[in-house]
Amino acid sequence: MPALEDSFTINDLEIPNRLYRSPLLECADNDADAAEVLRQELEPAAASGVGLIFQGATIVTEEGGCAAPGMTRVHDPDFVRELKTVTDAVHDHDGRIFMQLEHGGLRSMETWHQGYRSEQPDVQQLAPSPLPPLMKAVDSMGFLEYDVNPLSTDEVYELADRFGECAGYAVDAGYDGIHLVGSNMGIVQQFLSPFYNRRDDVFGGSEAARSRFLELLYRRIRDEVGPEVPVVTKIPAETNAPPVVRRRITFEEGVRIAERAVEVGFDAVVPTEVSTFWDASLVKGEYPEKAWKDEEFQNGYEEAFGCSRRARLVSFLNRLEASVYTFEPAWNERFSREVRRHVDVPVLQEGGIRGRREIDRLLGDSCDAVGMGRPFYAEPRLGERLLDGDDDVEVACESCNNCTVPQVTGADGRCRTPRVLEKAGRLRKEEVDEGGASSSASGAADG
Repeated sequence: MPALEDSFTINDLEIPNRLYRSPLLECADNDADAAEVLRQELEPAAASGVGLIFQGATIVTEEGGCAAPGMTRVHDPDFVRELKTVTDAVHDHDGRIFMQLEHGGLRSMETWHQGYRSEQPDVQQLAPSPLPPLMKAVDSMGFLEYDVNPLSTDEVYELADRFGECAGYAVDAGYDGIHLVGSNMGIVQQFLSPFYNRRDDVFGGSEAARSRFLELLYRRIRDEVGPEVPVVTKIPAETNAPPVVRRRITFEEGVRIAERAVEVGFDAVVPTEVSTFWDASLVKGEYPEKAWKDEEFQNGYEEAFGCSRRARLVSFLNRLEASVYTFEPAWNERFSREVRRHVDVPVLQEGGIRGRREIDRLLGDSCDAVGMGRPFYAEPRLGERLLDGDDDVEVACESCNNCTVPQVTGADGRCRTPRVLEKAGRLRKEEVDEGGASSSASGAADG
């Protein structure tokens, strides 16, 4: 069985070990200091020994498509060129870094963020098809406001071209690979899902036809980056969709989508069980009561949701979802294991992995590498503890989600739970006292 410390390859790229930092929202935006924000956010993981870092979702279009405030756009090659300071910093620690590409489609801010809509009234809401009936009902209630622009066949190809161009910019800036957000209710999942995709052209209808957009993205990206650059994608199964949703990507369909992705050429896959909606199934865990009550964010919630009443309603719905999507260790394990049985490329697993003993159990069984996301908010140098070989190592993160909810206001992603931060600090001090921290990590970014 492979060990966490063992190297592996994606395409022909050697990854130093089997631990990766899964994509998070870095809130770097496109400001003049975006590259420095990203460097400070990502370098500590590389300095701690993490073999592979996925930079969080970056948007391929000049306007629209952001699922949350602060997401970085990569349509401008001059801007992306400046990100070489980020890739250089990761490479200095012998790490590898992939850029994750995304367009939010119906998950984008232009559908749900009241303040953004009022400032950007002309931004089109891109979607594979007209709204499904259930979404029309939500629209009629006035909670979300849809003015959907279903993509024409020509526009589908144009959007795919944007993905390809941005992938080329990323590789020119030193990124080692490309990662597509094939789930999390972004535009790719919307094309794959029969709930959203009701097209009657070559990109809609059968399961195979609904997969053609993902396949088109691969071909456009491959045209720009060449044959040797690894291209990875998430693969969705909409097993967490509410029972009222009849049309969904089943578990079995998700496995078949993974098989098609590998057949077309994807170099690794990340199986992910999700809902048809952007809900708490993405971040299983506790209801983030502290985040909702924090006065620092109240104005931001009101701006995002339109008024204090709507903000309270969203908070109430969040509480209900948290009671359904309780924390489940390694929640993508079953899906990952089944996909791994059917494909011959590395299968990467993330979602609720919280300790070394669990990692050792998963590796070689349900996956070839393991990723963590939210735990890095509390412990930016988490890799040092996980890679030291002690099978009793557990993360400080409690999956309380106080880090995630404030991001709808544009707040940065970081741990805001005092007891977790106290535990993380104590663990870090114990490691330094025991001589576990390398000099290279100690000298890394402290930002």
